Amino acid sequence: MKSFRKELVFNVPSRRGFINITREVEQALHESGIKEGLALVNSMHITSSVFINDDEGGLHHDYEKWLEKLAPHEPVREYRHNDTGEDNADAHMKRQVMGREVVVAVTNGQLDFGTWEQIFYGEFDGRRRKRVLVKIMGE
Repeated sequence: MKSFRKELVFNVPSRRGFINITREVEQALHESGIKEGLALVNSMHITSSVFINDDEGGLHHDYEKWLEKLAPHEPVREYRHNDTGEDNADAHMKRQVMGREVVVAVTNGQLDFGTWEQIFYGEFDGRRRKRVLVKIMGE
């Protein structure tokens, strides 16, 4: 079995955002030479996530509104975590809801998706460099 590792780097200029990273993961798969196996894609930060869904602007807007209702950023004083001087407790909670990672089957050298599925990086405390790990294993 072969193994391939690549880090993707993102620096979202705003506090929150969603980035379609499917092409970057497909490029990593191509670089790996693996034709059959699994691709793991995970955020390497506790205030961002990786998830699979549809690349549709209305859905992303709905995620933003929904997540802000579940864990509003303001008022920051409402969160004990922020007593440390941070202001990102809400970002930790948003990440918990959206998830850390995805695993996608690799078949015939392609990501084996269902209809409309794409891979996204979700940023909930941006404005600095963050990494996403792509780990591909197989033959």
